[in-house]
Amino acid sequence: MSDISFNRKLSVAPMLDWTDRHCRFFLRLLSKHTLLYTEMVTTGAIIYGKGDYLGFNTEEHPVAVQLGGSAPSDMAKCAELSQERGYDEVNINVGCPSDRVKNGSFGACLMAQPDVVASCVKAMQSAVDIPVTVKCRIGIDDMDEDEDFARFIDIVADAGCKTFIVHARKAWLQGLSPKENREVPPLNYPRVYNLKKTRPDLSISINGGIKTLDDVNTHLLNVDGVMMGREVYANPYILANVDSTIMGDESAHGISRREVVMQMQQYIERQEDPYFKPWHAARHMLGLFQGQAGGRIWRRYLSQNGTGKNPDPNLLMNGLAEVENAQREIDLYNKAKANA
Repeated sequence: MSDISFNRKLSVAPMLDWTDRHCRFFLRLLSKHTLLYTEMVTTGAIIYGKGDYLGFNTEEHPVAVQLGGSAPSDMAKCAELSQERGYDEVNINVGCPSDRVKNGSFGACLMAQPDVVASCVKAMQSAVDIPVTVKCRIGIDDMDEDEDFARFIDIVADAGCKTFIVHARKAWLQGLSPKENREVPPLNYPRVYNLKKTRPDLSISINGGIKTLDDVNTHLLNVDGVMMGREVYANPYILANVDSTIMGDESAHGISRREVVMQMQQYIERQEDPYFKPWHAARHMLGLFQGQAGGRIWRRYLSQNGTGKNPDPNLLMNGLAEVENAQREIDLYNKAKANA
């Protein structure tokens, strides 16, 4: 099966505590073609945990699961389970610098162990037909960003991996927190561009610090795909124009914020999990009106009325009403000012 069986031009990064199934359903309303990723889930949680760590909504396709682990047999088992559940891709985390990742011998520390990653790729590909991909950094700690990075890619690619998503920063496992590792090490986009030049046979996506669709188009001149993370979470409506402007879907027409709210209210109402609360979905929507009149009112209403012991069951629609009232008042003020 081809590693590029669906459009990889834009994807949303796997983000711990953020890109859960409710977030992904919300983002899918905004773009039909953007590739979505789960939060990283460890092999231990899938194999030994009591919860359902592979659940997702059928509407989320195309959707990839990101696995954290380093034991080839466990990675192969979890890849097989992921394929059985219907995921479109399984991705290996070789980029996360968090302490819990480091202590588990997976994530960014595996940049120094390309043979281990290669063994995982081989085992996983023998177990599944869906693409097995790797998300990594350009290096860790004192690794050379040219020689050591090229060696890592070559070894893992020789094992059969044809798609790499590269966060264009080093990870400093000594001395920087996970948050600092997303911001302090300098971005080196040319290093990722050069990888594509030297390995044109591979599908290369770039990640790190990308904030606009203009940025996406610029990167696509040099690589095959772009992965956005925190900017999409903070300003999710940026995805509303992706299908037409990035993905080339001429039939696509951006959904309105109002329609998104209405569909998410319906989504909340049909949840059957007894532990589900409206806030579990609404928390991902705080940035929906980012940069719009009423955006601050929307965030405040959801935060104040979505949590606590008695959350508002019509949280989203009532929040929308507050926003639209504020927008009408602003329109009236502006008209009166223009006619004065």
